[in-house]
Amino acid sequence: MQKTIGIPRGLLFYYDKDLWIEFFKQLQLKVIISENSNKKILEEGTKLANDEACLSLKLFLGHINNVKNHCDYILIPRLYSIKKNEQVCTNFNCLYDLVNNVFDINIIHYNIDLTTNNNQLLAYLKMGETLGFSYIRSYKAYKYAEKIAKAKRKIEEQKQIENLSTNNIKILLAGHPYNLYDALIGKPIQKFLTENHITILYSDKIPHQLIDSECEKLSKDIHWTHSKEVVASINYYQDKVDGIILLSSFPCGPDSLSNELINHKIKKIPIITLIFEDLNSEVGIITRLESFIDILTNLKEKEKINGQNH
Repeated sequence: MQKTIGIPRGLLFYYDKDLWIEFFKQLQLKVIISENSNKKILEEGTKLANDEACLSLKLFLGHINNVKNHCDYILIPRLYSIKKNEQVCTNFNCLYDLVNNVFDINIIHYNIDLTTNNNQLLAYLKMGETLGFSYIRSYKAYKYAEKIAKAKRKIEEQKQIENLSTNNIKILLAGHPYNLYDALIGKPIQKFLTENHITILYSDKIPHQLIDSECEKLSKDIHWTHSKEVVASINYYQDKVDGIILLSSFPCGPDSLSNELINHKIKKIPIITLIFEDLNSEVGIITRLESFIDILTNLKEKEKINGQNH
């Protein structure tokens, strides 16, 4: 009987969904993904989370609750170090243990920790073995999935490059993808900006080969891999866009440090920081965005006038 893998639509989903889905597809496994975030998912996740959990983690737990009764396994990766001499958020370190303690479910997981030579390929081979597949078949599935994921990534990067040529006001939406693309956090902001004819660029679409060099221009001491992507993108795009919106969920430790760095270092372009602790203040968020767009519009008009005078 075909096994079904449940995938919560949160956290690492927004980084690795293409790789995950294609890997399981190549192994002829069925994949089911939780619904888009909604108030019920958030309410359920909040009940399951401890007081110190960030909004994104609360949503993630709600997504597990949403999909758990419709599959044989829930995919819960464990990450520690996915890049040499760097670490990821501690939530990703302990996610498997947290979920295992909160839920009575069958978990399929993989472990990536470069400090112990557990790289991504080995992690997927072991996960395939747990599901009953040989290393050879898992290897073929992984390599094909990796190829597909990289191709999709290239298309997204190219589309972002094309968006740089627009004459509209351009805003970099910066933050972790699980905030940028979540239906309750980032999507309403995207909708508002699009309705106001703003061209949106995204921090996670920066070419990967630029991350280290661009990040080091602002700081050589950032230890968290996913934070480096946000910092690098802001440095890279700051002279290519008209403004920056920085999204975070409270209370995120790595973000509290990187956001402080960004606001201290970035001076030549307007930047607004939106920190989401709950989702009950949409009117206040929209009001701030309206004011921010007014500032960018006025600055663009002044630049246009100055350009005509010269």
